[in-house]
Amino acid sequence: MRVPGPLGGEVVVAREAAPLTRHLRIHRERGHTVLEFRGEIDLVSAAEILPHLDEATAGPAPRVVIDLGGVEFFDASGLRLLYRARTRVLAHEGRLHLVCTHPPTLRVLRVTGLSRLLPPRPTLDAALRSGSPAV
Repeated sequence: MRVPGPLGGEVVVAREAAPLTRHLRIHRERGHTVLEFRGEIDLVSAAEILPHLDEATAGPAPRVVIDLGGVEFFDASGLRLLYRARTRVLAHEGRLHLVCTHPPTLRVLRVTGLSRLLPPRPTLDAALRSGSPAV
């Protein structure tokens, strides 16, 4: 976006997508919808995230990345969000990737078996470059 500069002329302002909630930021990256989960993902935050997750996973062939890089706590409510995203993306013949390096969250994903169904990638770039969809 171009806005008038303080000394005349124009200044180009890059706009970053604002967080939709304090636990979620959504943006587009290389043809994918990226949902960045942040902070504590529990029953309350999952309820805030759910309608946005449903919107991102609706429609034909959605291409979605869920990035857990900003997560500090992740309980069963977060697992339900991931399972729901996976189910919806599969139903719409889309692609879903997961980004996660947070050791406690990775442990939860391994213990529950979700890491086999939705293998976590170490970075957003790795998820976007992945030739094979996680689902």
